[in-house]
Amino acid sequence: MAGKITVVGAGFYGSTTAQRIAEYDLVDEVVLTDIVEGKPEGLALDLNQSRPIEHFETKVVGATTTVEGGGYEATAGSDVVVITAGLPRKPGMSRMDLIETNARIVRGVAENVAKHSPGAVIIVVSNPLDEMTALTQLASQFPYNRVIGQAGMLDTARFSYFVADALAVAVGSVRTLTLGSHGDTMVPVPSRCTVDGRPLIDLMPAEKIEELVVRTRNGGAEVVALLKTGSAYYAPSAAAARMAKAVIEDSGAVMPVCAWVDGEYGINGVYLGVEAELGREGIRRVVETNLTDTELQGLREAAAAVRIKQADVQSL
Repeated sequence: MAGKITVVGAGFYGSTTAQRIAEYDLVDEVVLTDIVEGKPEGLALDLNQSRPIEHFETKVVGATTTVEGGGYEATAGSDVVVITAGLPRKPGMSRMDLIETNARIVRGVAENVAKHSPGAVIIVVSNPLDEMTALTQLASQFPYNRVIGQAGMLDTARFSYFVADALAVAVGSVRTLTLGSHGDTMVPVPSRCTVDGRPLIDLMPAEKIEELVVRTRNGGAEVVALLKTGSAYYAPSAAAARMAKAVIEDSGAVMPVCAWVDGEYGINGVYLGVEAELGREGIRRVVETNLTDTELQGLREAAAAVRIKQADVQSL
């Protein structure tokens, strides 16, 4: 066991991601950072005290950081950095409402990550996801394959859960896929959705599938509205941790993620939700899947919408 993973941001999302990764027992060290003095150190101490109970040897290190870049020495030489930093949504807020505030935060984090861990793979989870992934690549100057956004894993998991719940079947029997962007231009792929290998369209009327698609698209907002303060973190952290695991293990696992698309599906030069093969270098390759004409059109429309928003982040 060797290696180091840093999780930037010790809110519910970040701390739960750090916990999941530590419990995988994949690496020597997980570093948890935050700008709230003492918070990451306190959480790290608590997590380390769970090690004898959960039987994992990964050490958790807490480090308070500053906006000016202080404290990032603790993260130096990380193989993977998960960026969760930024403000969460409040009820009634869209992901886009967060863009200017979170852009300042994420830009600063990305520059510090590049300085201290120049060989890292960065997994971005800050919202608005697609734009923050593009901004992280710009700020870090890392090659595109080493900057990935976490979105499709979460959206697909939500879709799968809703289908399993509606049909009263085991979640493990359901396979779904969502592409596009995290939010309004999410593109579900009904042609790739099955239950025990049977096409979903054979088991559920089209209008019910569409209802679940809409619920998936609004999955984060539904949680935010119920919580009143804060946003989802159990499912999102599970998705981010699985992506980090695939990178550290150099597994070649194919997952729906936000990746740089340049030629695939006839789409050029944009971060977009697609399936990709993950390994130590981040994205090994974008995996093109067979889409219906309608699904492909939806993906290209999503790309056009996201490209406009991503162009805006260059000035943030």
